[in-house]
Order: sequence, then structure tokens, then C-alpha cells
Amino acid sequence: MKNILIASFDMEVGGVERSLVSMLDHFDYKQYSIDLMLYKHQGDFMNLISHKANLLGEIPQYTTFRKSIARTIQDRQYTIGLSRILSKVHAEIFGRIKRVAEPGYYQMQLMWKYALPYLPQVEKEYDAAISYLWPHYFIAHKIKAKKKIAWIHTDYSNVETNVKLDLEMWRKFDHIIAVSDACKDSFLSKYRELESKVIVIENITSPDFIRNMAAKEAAVPMVNDDRFKILTVARLSHAKGIDNAVKALRILKDKGYKDIAWYIVGYGGDEAAIKELIAINGLDDQFILLGKKTNPYPYIKACDLYVQPSRYEGKAVTVTEAKILGKPILITNYSTAKSQVEDGYDGIITELSIEGIVDGIEKLYRDDELRKEISTNCERTNYSNSYELEKLYSLNG
Repeated sequence: MKNILIASFDMEVGGVERSLVSMLDHFDYKQYSIDLMLYKHQGDFMNLISHKANLLGEIPQYTTFRKSIARTIQDRQYTIGLSRILSKVHAEIFGRIKRVAEPGYYQMQLMWKYALPYLPQVEKEYDAAISYLWPHYFIAHKIKAKKKIAWIHTDYSNVETNVKLDLEMWRKFDHIIAVSDACKDSFLSKYRELESKVIVIENITSPDFIRNMAAKEAAVPMVNDDRFKILTVARLSHAKGIDNAVKALRILKDKGYKDIAWYIVGYGGDEAAIKELIAINGLDDQFILLGKKTNPYPYIKACDLYVQPSRYEGKAVTVTEAKILGKPILITNYSTAKSQVEDGYDGIITELSIEGIVDGIEKLYRDDELRKEISTNCERTNYSNSYELEKLYSLNG
């Protein structure tokens, strides 16, 4: 039996975490012994972790990556706290000089770089070590393994990082897993020299699990709303384009579509700004933030249209989940969009702009037959793909 380590940050509600839960559920535990290293044992998905995986204890220094700087210093992790302050200042200066909309990725790189000397090594040696969420410095520098594997979940062509610093880290991995062909292509547009390391393994989805979860809660507030119900499940962040969704709904309302309600399941750092934008546009009764939901599937089941208004994605887990539940789907034309839906068959891809979102929603709102056709096509398609794990097994011999 081979010993595998899988490392990630925590199990807060998110697409990456849902895909990790699915992967752990489908692993072949007769051939592989799995140690799961979570930097912080927190999140609503903790109780969904397969009991067959061995959850390792927390290491205090690594828990700091899910704590505020103030809390880190309060916990007497002074050197790591100072490295966090340094990375924050450095990234803010970089963001202002380069006019970067989201310097947070660069800050995370620096946070790990500066903290690395103060983080403990793990002594156990593994046959393979998998880093499931970027940045991958822990597996790259602090783990002994015969093979090291890193996962890509985002569109790196839209992420501002220090390429030289990233390459030093990526070169320590034997294999890099992209969750779609488009995700792989966007990564290689930035890191072409790593082409020989990159393969595609799609997120593992379980249609039976999703359908069962969708049937669990009937009393979601959307059920009793007679309006045309749009749903988005996403972090409240720049990448997910929720601000554009608010502006699009305002335009639709001005055009006379007053019976549309747009629900958002999710949470994130942009919540205050989005609430302010909703108020400014007078949409308090139409653009509704539902907050964090451990089980988003009854909400997807209850909507009339699922919309992903993202600026960029690797491969949005929620879009596949909406397809499994037979929903008409609209996504913006982010660079990996064509790997998500076949335009006109199991979804519609619209221009990545506020106007594009407006036009797409208007088209689907007015064309009941098109919505039904997309739903039918989704229902006819088998989205189960546990066979994708065979690709991972083959990397480990």
C-alpha cells in the first residue's frame, strides 16, 4: 500500500473544497493510505471528509495562514506575524505601482516566501505528496516524497504573480494537475517551460450525491418566490464578478424586467462593498445575498436560471453541479468558459461584460423553449467522472 499526503488550507465552503471532498470519497483506499493535512481544522465541510482518510493534527505555525496578523501575533508566532506584515506592505506597494486590481495573490506568494524559514519540516516520507491549493510551498519545501504533485484550480493568465518566484516553487513538482484543458492552456501561457509537467484531471463529481443533497431541504426561501429566480453560487470577490451582476440587474430593472430576483449563495471579502452597491442601485428586494450555505444544492434546484458572471475561472465546480441538476445556465466568456459548457447545448456563453450579462439573461428570460432545451440536454448527459482518478493513480506507478 502506498502512502499519500494531500495538503490544503481548510474546509470552508468553496468549490475547491467540494472537489476535494469528492476526490477523497472516490479514492481507492485498498491501494492507497491517505494522510490529509489541513493547515487549519475549520470550515463547514469538515464533517464531509471521508472517514477513510487520516486527518493529521494541526501544526501551530501552519494554522497562522488562516488567521489574521493580529491573532498570529497574539498566539506568539512573532516571526511569522512580522513576515505577514512585510508581505502585506510589499504587496500593497506593488499593487499601487503596477495598478493591480487584486494583489492578494502576490501577497500570498510573499507571505509564504518570508515565513518559510520559520515553518517546521514534516519528518514522515511519502510515496507521493499532493498540494491541492496554491500556493504550494508547504509540499515543495517542507515534505519528503518520492513524487510531488500540485493542483491548478484557477485561470493563471488573469492572476498577478511573481513568475520567477513561482517557477522556483513549480520546479520542485514532478507533476502539475490542471482541472480542464482551458485551465492548462492559461497556465502554460504564463509558464510555458513547465509544459512537460502539466496534465489534465477534471474535478471529481458525484451526480448521485448532488441530487440527494438537493432533495434534503425543501424550505429554501426561493421556493415561495414567484418571480423569475436567478442564482449564483460563488465567493464574494473580484474574480467572481458579483459587482457586475448587481449592475446588470439594475439595467434589466430599468428595461422593465421588474419580476427578476437574483439570489447569491456565498460569502467573501467583498460583501460590504456589494451590499453598498445593492443599496445604491435600489435593489435590496431583488438582489438577495443568502450568505454561506453548506448545502447549496436545494437553492440551485429552486432557481429558474443559473448564472456564473465571473471575470476568470479555472473550472467552476458550481456550473457542473447546476448542469447535473438540469438547470439552464449562463456563463460569461472567461478564458476557460468553453471547457465549462457547450454554447447553445448545455448552456449559453455571453460576452464578459455587464452588457453581455444583460443580453444573455434577457434572451433566456424571454425564450422559455431555449431554457427547456438546455435543461433537457443537461438531464440527458452523464456528468459522473470518477474514472478521472485513474490518471492520478498512473502518476504514482
